Amino acid sequence: MDQFRFEHPIFLYALVLIPILAFIHLFLASRRKRALEAFGNPELLDELMPNVSFKRPTVKFYLLLLGFILLIITMAGPQFGTKLKTVKRKGIELMIALDVSNSMMAQDIEPNRLERAKRAISRLVDKLTNDRVGFIVFAGEAYVQLPITTDYPSAKMFLKSISTDIVGTQGTAIGAAIHKGINSFTDQEDVNRAIIVITDGENHEDDPIKAAQEAAQKGIKIYTVGMGLSKGAPIPVKGGRSNEFMKDRSGNVVISKMDEATLQQVAITGEGAYIPANNIRNGINNLLKELGGLEKSELEAKTYTDYDDQFQWFAAAALLLILIEFLILERKNRRLKNINIFDVTKKK
Repeated sequence: MDQFRFEHPIFLYALVLIPILAFIHLFLASRRKRALEAFGNPELLDELMPNVSFKRPTVKFYLLLLGFILLIITMAGPQFGTKLKTVKRKGIELMIALDVSNSMMAQDIEPNRLERAKRAISRLVDKLTNDRVGFIVFAGEAYVQLPITTDYPSAKMFLKSISTDIVGTQGTAIGAAIHKGINSFTDQEDVNRAIIVITDGENHEDDPIKAAQEAAQKGIKIYTVGMGLSKGAPIPVKGGRSNEFMKDRSGNVVISKMDEATLQQVAITGEGAYIPANNIRNGINNLLKELGGLEKSELEAKTYTDYDDQFQWFAAAALLLILIEFLILERKNRRLKNINIFDVTKKK
């Protein structure tokens, strides 16, 4: 089925001028009529001014008004979708696994690890071109937050909604995140793929080294981004006071430290690289350099509806109306004054 659209719909706002112009014309015409009636009897004035037409100016005005409407539609660029066009692009497939465990709320990196990680991902998405990207969130379990896509604005919208409340089971299951990433890519062959794991590295749930090894066997590179400092920081209590932190069973404040050694080993096993993100700008730049080293493959062709311009028909109709308006004189032609095509009434 053909689809209709306007290429530049902003011009359609000019249509609000139409009722305003019509009102002004009616107002001025009404004033003119009252002035003539005050001057004398209309039938007598018609006899005294036989070549003056009171209807032609109105006809000319509405012809111009209709022509103006058609010109606005012309500028808006009416189009019908009648063709399919194939677009080919080259890129990689990228799954970003973000740790959303409570330890990511530690503030050894301002404002906290999770917020700094989200900013890093946002900058990374801004730098992508033609690549597919998806999000995985994980704590004690891993879930696909955003299936792999090229819709970067939607990706950034999903990113904003990520918080530590998004996964109910606490913990840090890096291995589960990697396994989820392996199974979240498309079925297309001959495409380079990578998983970026952004976490503080405090893994307590599974074997991330084994998961990275499985990914490498399938040609998927694993990059790890370490969030936090080796000295660590306490974890704020959710909804608590600014100086209230989580404590263990003995009543001691829990200090969350980044496990850099684990992240480095995961990256080595996954044939990728480990990138500390303490300096967010340098971290993202280094990550982009690593990803840029991956050969970009031709992704599956994407088809979309291409639109044919139809403005010429509206432009031709507008010019025709303007020409007709120009040819119609405001005064009656002396030779044709007995022919009045604007007066449907006949005097007997």
